[in-house]
Amino acid sequence: MAGICTYGGYVPRYRLNRSLIYQAMGWMNPANIANAGGEKSVANFDEDALTMAVAAGIDALRGVDRTRVQGLYFASTTMPYKERLNAGIITAALGLNDQIRAADFSGGIKCGTTALLSALEGVESGRVDNVVVTAADSRLGKPASAQELIFGDGAASVTVGTDNVIAEFKDAYSVTYDFVDHFRGEFARFDRQWEDRWIRDLGFMQILPEAVEGLLAKTGLKITDFSKVVYPCHYGAARKGLNKKLGIAPEADQDNLQQQVGETGSAHALLMLVAALENASPGDKILLVSFGSGCDAMFLEVTENIKNLPKRYGLSGSLENRAELDNYTKYLVWRDILPGDRGLRSEEDLWTRWSQLWRKRKEILGLWGTQCQNCGTLQYPSQRVCVNPECGATDKMSPYCFSDKKGRIASFTGDNLAASINPPAIYGQVVFEEGGKYMFDFTDCDLESLSTGMSVEMSFRRKYRDQKRDIAGYFWKAVPTKEEV
Repeated sequence: MAGICTYGGYVPRYRLNRSLIYQAMGWMNPANIANAGGEKSVANFDEDALTMAVAAGIDALRGVDRTRVQGLYFASTTMPYKERLNAGIITAALGLNDQIRAADFSGGIKCGTTALLSALEGVESGRVDNVVVTAADSRLGKPASAQELIFGDGAASVTVGTDNVIAEFKDAYSVTYDFVDHFRGEFARFDRQWEDRWIRDLGFMQILPEAVEGLLAKTGLKITDFSKVVYPCHYGAARKGLNKKLGIAPEADQDNLQQQVGETGSAHALLMLVAALENASPGDKILLVSFGSGCDAMFLEVTENIKNLPKRYGLSGSLENRAELDNYTKYLVWRDILPGDRGLRSEEDLWTRWSQLWRKRKEILGLWGTQCQNCGTLQYPSQRVCVNPECGATDKMSPYCFSDKKGRIASFTGDNLAASINPPAIYGQVVFEEGGKYMFDFTDCDLESLSTGMSVEMSFRRKYRDQKRDIAGYFWKAVPTKEEV
């Protein structure tokens, strides 16, 4: 039996009230008042689609033996690299084995469900097992556009396998059309779209029902057999029309998260699926639909194993971890829409030594250190000689992963002189609970909220952006966490 074994969700900490955007830009497009309700999730200055995909992947892998993972599929339309396997970076960050299959899926916002279908059918064939599917997007809408208000940032991830399946894969039906609703050319930063009525009346109202009705005919099911119907569609009137046309009952219509998060592109169908699974019961039938350059529709059935799923953040945990971004201008600077002057110290040349990164890839991307086999002392970065003065053993080290370990703040400072897009730069020493100590940047926090002894966990973030060579460099940062009672 192939299906979804675990899930994970990630919504960035910051939320921007859409009314702030409208107050700043509504004068250019007053009709945008229709999209100005609620709030949108905003990736931090050091986040992108790749880092969010890692965060969701970490959540999905809670309780999973990572050495058993045989594949990783990454879906996004906003990958940081056009040529360099983004999934390969995620594989290293998640601490997975090198001997696995990894692939990027892109080109349309239904690529998240297409990646999921590829994993499900691969596992079903018996040629691969335990595949991580992670999807994330951080799409940009031009200031004063409707997309700027509608889009949000986020990620979702699932593991697909045959053991402890929580949602069995039953069947799927797909259609593919070169239907152009949203598009970006090779050099475009901002999303462009054709007229709303075109997208609503021909896209959602004709292509999506074709996929759903195709699946129903293929399986012999009725729409009323499903406990939840999961489909992204931010058009309120079109959503009501679709529900009426397809016969979706109000209680079966999964909330589209538009008021809390926004449209998260390739991740959105999976993020809504995570929300459905968080409240699902054994026996529930779920219809998952994703639209964009065609449509995927798939039938999943929840099993008894969902009761035994280890605790995770999921979507609900991410939504609870929120902070107001009360400054629209800061959002523009973070996304490099409004270039801010970071001072002379920001003008240093940010070289990436690819040969050095290759040799140190596990330390940098996976946060692997060492453990002395003689005395058990942990150390980051990796060492040949044990740092314990009572030991001093040489070449008796085994690899040790710090990325999934908790730590505590030993010291910290706020630096207003260091070049930062989000001053002050905050960094300090972190002591890991099981041993080991290192200097990290702190993120997703305010200087005033920090104190020594505070608990932190590690988060994969963008360390720097070399605009001259178009390189994003990544490393791990410390994020303060709430103490568990």
